[in-house]
Formats: sequence, structure tokens, C-alpha cells
Amino acid sequence: MMSIIQVKGGSGKVGVDRTLFVGARIPHEIQAMVKPLTKLDKSVFTKILRVIVASVVGPQPDSSSLRSLVSDKLTDDTVAVIFCGLEKLLRQAWKVSTSSLKKEHFLQDLQELQIPAEFHEDLVSCVFGSVRGKIDEQLENARPGLPTLDHLGWRVDVAISTGVLNRVLVRGVTMDMTLSDGSIKDFEMSVSRFQDLRFQVASVLSEMEKLEKRSILKIKD
Repeated sequence: MMSIIQVKGGSGKVGVDRTLFVGARIPHEIQAMVKPLTKLDKSVFTKILRVIVASVVGPQPDSSSLRSLVSDKLTDDTVAVIFCGLEKLLRQAWKVSTSSLKKEHFLQDLQELQIPAEFHEDLVSCVFGSVRGKIDEQLENARPGLPTLDHLGWRVDVAISTGVLNRVLVRGVTMDMTLSDGSIKDFEMSVSRFQDLRFQVASVLSEMEKLEKRSILKIKD
């Protein structure tokens, strides 16, 4: 299911189309939860949201947190469908910074997704409330990635002689890299390779500076 809504300006004319915060294609988990969500009690909805938020910022909830919501009117399968749908919806919203996702657009998207209006306020609180800072921090820390470069040092060494030749006088560059995980990597290269490395790094920095100046990459309100 593709979903792109049209945003109208003050003149009533259709402006630039805007994609929902969940993406151009609505995730299956969100589509599946819409129907059972219309029959869900507000107090149960709030409890499910608390479990989702706690799974990110802690303390970690146990399985009984959701099992306790099961009743004659609310089956285990229904709870699972609603939980998966709400978790997917919130995680899609948390992927977008609050400077890019406006509250009014978020509310419009919830309406487009057919989320009952009585649940909008609680969802807004999860995305734009005081807990958002902790959520962003935890998601950033949990994001997989390679160690970053903390320090780079280099020195020029001259090989005076080898086991074969008494007089060599070949220059080389030794690089020392300290990574964010505390590991240290050493490697050697010729002076010509070092000069090539300097040129390539300078070229990349120049291209990045040019890209940053392009208006298309600037966030505008």
C-alpha cells in the first residue's frame, strides 16, 4: 500500500506532496493493527505504549507485562498484533528528528493511517515529549557501527640499511591510529602513497564542503 498525502497551502492550491513519516509504503505491521486498534480500550493502549517505551529506555519489561493484558475480550494474538504495529509506528517516527517531523504533520499522518483520534495525544507525547531525548540517546548507542577514529599520528622513518644492502636510505611513513574502542592500528606506507592519501582526503573534504553549501541539503522549517 503506497501512501503519499498532498499538502495544501493557504491559497487552497495543492502544494508539494509529502510522504508519511512511516514511508511511502505503509508497513504491514501498522496496517494489520488498525482494525483491532479501533476496539481497544484507552487504558490498555496506554499500557502497551509504556511497555514499548520501557523496552528502549528501560527498565526492560518482562513478558508478563503484555500477558497481563490478555482477557476474554482481548486475545493474545490481538495484543501481539497491536504491540508490533505500535512499536513499528513509533520506531519509524523516532527515526525522524523532531526538527524535520513537525507535530502537525505527525497528527495529519496519524489521521491518514486511520489511528483513532483518542490515541493521538499519547502518541504525540511519545514522539515529542520529554522522554524523546532518552529515546534518541538509547537508539544512537544501540546502533551498530564500526569504531571511529579518535587520534591519528604519523612519522617519517628512514631505512639506512638492510640485511642485503649496507646503504639504502629509503624513506617511509608510519601511521598510528587510535580507535574509539581503544584499539591501536599501525601500518606503513611509502612517501608517495602518503602524498596520495593526503590528496584524496583533501578532495573528499572539498566535495563535502560543496555538498553542504547546496540548498537541497539544508533543513528548512
